[in-house]
Amino acid sequence: MKQMTQKIMQQRTGDRALNFLAFALGILLLFHGVDKLVDGIEGIEKLLIELKVPYAHYVSYGVYIGEVLAPIFLILGIFIRYAAAVVIVNMIVAIILVHRDVIFTLGDYGEWSIETPVLYLVMAITLVLWNKP
Repeated sequence: MKQMTQKIMQQRTGDRALNFLAFALGILLLFHGVDKLVDGIEGIEKLLIELKVPYAHYVSYGVYIGEVLAPIFLILGIFIRYAAAVVIVNMIVAIILVHRDVIFTLGDYGEWSIETPVLYLVMAITLVLWNKP
Protein backbone atom coordinates (compact mmCIF):
# COMPACT_ATOMS: atom_id res chain seq x y z
CA MET A 1 0.00 0.00 0.00
CA LYS A 2 2.83 2.40 0.88
CA GLN A 3 4.53 1.79 -2.48
CA MET A 4 1.28 2.39 -4.30
CA THR A 5 0.75 5.69 -2.48
CA GLN A 6 4.31 6.78 -3.30
CA LYS A 7 3.80 5.91 -6.97
CA ILE A 8 0.58 7.94 -7.12
CA MET A 9 2.27 10.93 -5.46
CA GLN A 10 5.20 10.74 -7.89
CA GLN A 11 2.78 10.64 -10.82
CA ARG A 12 0.88 13.68 -9.53
CA THR A 13 4.13 15.56 -9.01
CA GLY A 14 5.19 14.62 -12.54
CA ASP A 15 1.87 15.83 -13.91
CA ARG A 16 2.24 19.13 -12.09
CA ALA A 17 5.77 19.56 -13.40
CA LEU A 18 4.61 18.74 -16.93
CA ASN A 19 1.71 21.16 -16.72
CA PHE A 20 3.89 23.91 -15.26
CA LEU A 21 6.48 23.50 -18.02
CA ALA A 22 3.73 23.53 -20.66
CA PHE A 23 2.11 26.59 -19.10
CA ALA A 24 5.41 28.48 -18.91
CA LEU A 25 6.35 27.67 -22.50
CA GLY A 26 2.87 28.65 -23.67
CA ILE A 27 2.98 32.01 -21.91
CA LEU A 28 6.47 32.82 -23.20
CA LEU A 29 5.61 31.93 -26.79
CA LEU A 30 2.23 33.62 -26.78
CA PHE A 31 3.97 36.99 -26.42
CA HIS A 32 5.61 36.31 -29.79
CA GLY A 33 2.26 35.28 -31.24
CA VAL A 34 0.52 38.42 -30.02
CA ASP A 35 3.28 40.47 -31.63
CA LYS A 36 2.59 38.70 -34.93
CA LEU A 37 -1.14 39.32 -34.55
CA VAL A 38 -0.54 43.03 -33.90
CA ASP A 39 2.30 43.75 -36.33
CA GLY A 40 1.65 41.10 -38.99
CA ILE A 41 3.84 38.47 -40.55
CA GLU A 42 5.23 40.32 -43.55
CA GLY A 43 8.77 40.03 -42.17
CA ILE A 44 8.47 36.26 -42.00
CA GLU A 45 7.06 36.15 -45.50
CA LYS A 46 10.05 38.17 -46.78
CA LEU A 47 12.49 35.78 -45.08
CA LEU A 48 10.73 32.80 -46.65
CA ILE A 49 10.82 34.46 -50.08
CA GLU A 50 14.58 35.12 -49.65
CA LEU A 51 15.06 31.40 -49.03
CA LYS A 52 12.93 30.65 -52.10
CA VAL A 53 10.35 28.68 -50.12
CA PRO A 54 7.45 27.76 -52.42
CA TYR A 55 4.14 29.43 -51.53
CA ALA A 56 5.92 31.62 -48.98
CA HIS A 57 2.82 33.76 -48.50
CA TYR A 58 0.79 30.76 -47.34
CA VAL A 59 3.61 29.06 -45.44
CA SER A 60 4.16 32.21 -43.39
CA TYR A 61 0.71 31.76 -41.83
CA GLY A 62 2.09 28.70 -40.08
CA VAL A 63 3.58 31.07 -37.51
CA TYR A 64 0.08 31.61 -36.15
CA ILE A 65 -0.22 27.89 -35.46
CA GLY A 66 3.21 27.76 -33.80
CA GLU A 67 3.02 31.00 -31.82
CA VAL A 68 -0.69 31.45 -31.10
CA LEU A 69 -2.65 28.20 -31.30
CA ALA A 70 -0.01 25.84 -29.86
CA PRO A 71 0.78 28.18 -26.93
CA ILE A 72 -2.94 28.45 -26.11
CA PHE A 73 -3.15 24.65 -26.00
CA LEU A 74 -0.06 24.54 -23.77
CA ILE A 75 -1.50 27.14 -21.41
CA LEU A 76 -4.78 25.23 -21.20
CA GLY A 77 -2.94 21.94 -20.71
CA ILE A 78 -4.64 20.22 -23.65
CA PHE A 79 -2.95 18.32 -26.48
CA ILE A 80 0.36 19.09 -24.78
CA ARG A 81 2.48 16.66 -26.80
CA TYR A 82 0.98 17.72 -30.12
CA ALA A 83 1.28 21.41 -29.29
CA ALA A 84 4.89 20.89 -28.17
CA ALA A 85 5.65 19.05 -31.42
CA VAL A 86 4.33 22.06 -33.33
CA VAL A 87 6.54 24.31 -31.19
CA ILE A 88 9.56 22.14 -32.03
CA VAL A 89 8.96 22.67 -35.75
CA ASN A 90 8.28 26.37 -35.16
CA MET A 91 11.51 26.87 -33.21
CA ILE A 92 13.63 25.00 -35.76
CA VAL A 93 12.15 27.16 -38.52
CA ALA A 94 12.69 30.31 -36.41
CA ILE A 95 16.31 29.41 -35.79
CA ILE A 96 16.88 28.76 -39.50
CA LEU A 97 15.02 31.87 -40.68
CA VAL A 98 15.94 34.49 -38.13
CA HIS A 99 19.05 33.29 -36.32
CA ARG A 100 21.01 31.35 -38.95
CA ASP A 101 23.70 34.03 -39.17
CA VAL A 102 24.38 34.08 -35.42
CA ILE A 103 24.18 30.40 -34.51
CA PHE A 104 27.87 30.23 -33.63
CA THR A 105 28.21 33.62 -31.95
CA LEU A 106 27.96 35.03 -28.46
CA GLY A 107 25.84 37.96 -27.34
CA ASP A 108 27.02 41.14 -25.65
CA TYR A 109 27.11 39.48 -22.22
CA GLY A 110 28.69 36.17 -23.20
CA GLU A 111 25.46 34.26 -23.72
CA TRP A 112 24.83 32.10 -26.77
CA SER A 113 23.12 34.29 -29.35
CA ILE A 114 20.33 31.79 -29.91
CA GLU A 115 19.94 30.87 -26.26
CA THR A 116 16.26 31.81 -25.98
CA PRO A 117 14.97 29.93 -29.04
CA VAL A 118 17.06 26.92 -28.10
CA LEU A 119 15.63 27.05 -24.59
CA TYR A 120 12.10 27.06 -26.03
CA LEU A 121 13.12 24.17 -28.28
CA VAL A 122 14.50 22.15 -25.36
CA MET A 123 11.35 22.84 -23.31
CA ALA A 124 9.18 21.59 -26.18
CA ILE A 125 11.34 18.49 -26.71
CA THR A 126 11.03 17.74 -23.00
CA LEU A 127 7.24 17.96 -23.22
CA VAL A 128 7.13 15.62 -26.23
CA LEU A 129 9.47 13.08 -24.63
CA TRP A 130 7.83 13.18 -21.20
CA ASN A 131 7.31 9.59 -20.07
CA LYS A 132 3.77 9.87 -18.83
CA PRO A 133 2.14 6.55 -17.82
